[in-house]
Amino acid sequence: MPNNIENIELQFLTLSDYQELKSIMIEAYSNMPNSYWKEEHIDALIKKFPEGQVVIKINNEIAGCALSIILDYDKFDEHHTYKEITGNYTFSTHDPNGDVLYGIDVFIKSNFRGLRLGRRLYDYRKELAEKLNLKGIAFGGRIPNYHQYSQDLSPKEYIEKVKRKEIHDPVLNFQISNDFHPSKVLKGYLEGDEASNEFAVLLEWDNIYYEKKSKETATIKKIVRLGLIQWQMRLYKNLEELMQQAEFFVDAVSGYRSDFALFPEFFNAPLMADNNHLSEPEAIRELAKHTESIVKRFSELAISYNINIITGSMPEIRNDLLYNVGYLCKRDGSLERYEKLHVTPDEAKVWGMQGGTQLKTFDTDCGKIGILICYDSEFPELSRILAEEGMDILFVPFLTDTQNGYSRVRHCAQARAIENECYVAIAGSVGNLPKVHNMDIQFAQSMVFTPCDFSFPANGIKAEATTNTEMILIADVDIDLLRELHKFGSVRNLKDRRTDLFELRKR
Repeated sequence: MPNNIENIELQFLTLSDYQELKSIMIEAYSNMPNSYWKEEHIDALIKKFPEGQVVIKINNEIAGCALSIILDYDKFDEHHTYKEITGNYTFSTHDPNGDVLYGIDVFIKSNFRGLRLGRRLYDYRKELAEKLNLKGIAFGGRIPNYHQYSQDLSPKEYIEKVKRKEIHDPVLNFQISNDFHPSKVLKGYLEGDEASNEFAVLLEWDNIYYEKKSKETATIKKIVRLGLIQWQMRLYKNLEELMQQAEFFVDAVSGYRSDFALFPEFFNAPLMADNNHLSEPEAIRELAKHTESIVKRFSELAISYNINIITGSMPEIRNDLLYNVGYLCKRDGSLERYEKLHVTPDEAKVWGMQGGTQLKTFDTDCGKIGILICYDSEFPELSRILAEEGMDILFVPFLTDTQNGYSRVRHCAQARAIENECYVAIAGSVGNLPKVHNMDIQFAQSMVFTPCDFSFPANGIKAEATTNTEMILIADVDIDLLRELHKFGSVRNLKDRRTDLFELRKR
């Protein structure tokens, strides 16, 4: 390792570098005579794909090199050989319109080893794959220590022992530490590689930012703006006056170009004031008569204000049974319904409310979302199922009367964000309704939670409203950060689950 490093630079390989490169290759492949690339090979690679051929120079001396091509990966058998991948070393297999960056070669000059230059070259390949919107990177990794164990271990057993750190393999250990995952064993991969018994490991890296090419004009947003309405409970003369207030908030959050407006659970409860002379079960059934009209109005607002509206929740009667439900009113005019699955003891005892049966994620122009009404957020298996279906954002409309009730929702919601590696937005009501039985007081602080890792707030709180104050809360969430967390997080709650010991499924 040189002592006086003045400059380290990553450059595109040029043909004028060849003679210096040749001497490094001869040294790197001393156990495989005459296996270095000829000048015509390097010339072909540079002409076909200049971005894929790079060198690292230290003090203007070549210290390492990486060579690669782009493949239409589906054209190749999963048990391919190096000769097949390179088109018999002509690189005729390179396809600028392909979908995978295939690593042809990486080598570091011996006196520059120990500087983590290989990591720099692989980082460049990853950045290139992202820049070119490729699915990922693949290559056949040599296992040069395998010949020492081949009498006792199959290639698969050898790889497992390397992964468990029982055997040290300098090449395979390096690839795994750089986020490449072994996919399969390739037999007869590289002719003359006696150290590996001509076996190789197909190593792959997935580009989490890859987007499948589409002819449609619509795209899935990556930065999503959430608008949470912390609703003040107050008396209204009629439905029209309540919807005027609702439209005011929709107008406000859409004015900030929000993608979602989230209303609280039972935000329309003030309309029960006119039926306070009735019993609680009768009063809430009267309230349910407004649900269809409210949903229709919200759907119209979603279209006219170009925003997806989550209507919180409302009572609804179906087959003479009372449910707590809400609607996702999309800005494209479509409607989706969600139900509260776990009704609270109070909802069942006072109102005779039934638990729903439907649990699912919803596709939106901002990706997959989930919606759990209040008490449902306190049951972790529900959100885990939604996470397994690809949920990025969980919305929780809630209604709590006391601080301890609110704390249950708040802390459970934050736990859902951490364990499911997703964003969670909660919105509740504040104030009081002295003329509505069973809805006397409200306590809320609307919030947006994140996972807890380096790319997110250290305390897992993206934004928070002022407690018990009518207001809106606007927050941006970055969906790509979730993709990075799933793959490279300090901990990976979804990936590391012991599904060999348990399973979670919905009926």
